[in-house]
Amino acid sequence: MAKNNALNLHHNEIHEKRWAIVSISSIPLIMTLGNSMLIPILPLLEKKLDISKVQSSYIITVYSIVAIFLIPIAGFLSDRYGRKIVIIPSLIISGIGGIISGWAAWQLKDPFSVILIGRILQGIGAAGGLPIVLPLVGDMFQREKDVSTTLGIIETSNTLGKVISPILGSFLAGFIWFLPFLSIPVFCLISLLSIIFLVKKPNNDKAGLKFKDFLHNTREVFKEHSRWLLAVFAIGAILMFILFAVLFYLSSTLEDQYHYHGVKKGFILAVPLAALCLASYIAGKVIKENLVLMKWIIFSSIILTGIAVVAVSFSDQFMFLLIVFLICGLGIGASLPCLDAIITQTIEKNIRGTVTAFYSSMRFIGVAAGPPVMAYYMKSNSTFLFIILAFLSLIGAILAFLAVRPSNENETEKNPSHTTV
Repeated sequence: MAKNNALNLHHNEIHEKRWAIVSISSIPLIMTLGNSMLIPILPLLEKKLDISKVQSSYIITVYSIVAIFLIPIAGFLSDRYGRKIVIIPSLIISGIGGIISGWAAWQLKDPFSVILIGRILQGIGAAGGLPIVLPLVGDMFQREKDVSTTLGIIETSNTLGKVISPILGSFLAGFIWFLPFLSIPVFCLISLLSIIFLVKKPNNDKAGLKFKDFLHNTREVFKEHSRWLLAVFAIGAILMFILFAVLFYLSSTLEDQYHYHGVKKGFILAVPLAALCLASYIAGKVIKENLVLMKWIIFSSIILTGIAVVAVSFSDQFMFLLIVFLICGLGIGASLPCLDAIITQTIEKNIRGTVTAFYSSMRFIGVAAGPPVMAYYMKSNSTFLFIILAFLSLIGAILAFLAVRPSNENETEKNPSHTTV
């Protein structure tokens, strides 16, 4: 009877927090839209702004570069002062950045530089938004199973943003070419209001460690767990690099080689992203708190991704490419919630925000590097780049196999600050 009551209590906890989960899920959705929505319209921006393919990739890259450096700071502030205190101003800054980029595109004769300034502000907002979601979810629930399930939903929301973004970006740009920039403030406002009114501060929330103590604890965690932490960081960067390089390639190829434009191109781009979204959702439901299962899903999924990117060089037929990129999306999508859960389930709450922030920074490095590197190689030899992507996949798989080594039999004797990995 007591066991059933405990189960019902946990079930009621996740049910009672369903609207908070929806609100939190809006952050990765919107931050993803703020970046990925522009990928399908980059060829259009090149024409409207009279810029090169490499310059258009900067519109994606500056957003990510700023976030890379500011995410660790935002992580510490969230550990010290609270998650909402960091998330709320971040959404406001991101909205202001969208307004500046949209206004510049609308009013200025040579708006490219000011658009980049707006994108930098959006990157600042992204630094304090998306990465803070992971530790916030870890704070909300008592059971690791509930954390894993919710992280699967969060990662699905993130990937859902990638699915919607090419369609929505193309649709909005079909009316006014700079409308995608101006849509960001609207989305940020919706998310801001939902976070303010629907996400409550955890009952056991208290001020985090002072900087000196925090620095000591963080150093100790990295000293003890550097092997698997650095491996997870590297895998996250590799997967995001592959994803955004592939998206940039597919967007340009659909327009330049197959002459797909607008919403039709957006729907085609959404196919591999929908596979990524579905894989993230299923993986989040399946893994629960099973760290061993997480490892093998990550390993096998990266192998699948590597096989897919190698296959790109075999044929340039449209359906073949679409199927290959769909498989690539499945591989990346299955890995992401596992990587999220490994970190949030093994790191102590008072430094969880910072550790996940470092992880998010590494992911943003991949996001920042993917488009310009692909743009550069598309001018000369894109096949060579796909060989590089396959080699990176192999490195990721080796890291997952050798460095991520969960030990479930030791979990009952785990240190209060972390789980054995």
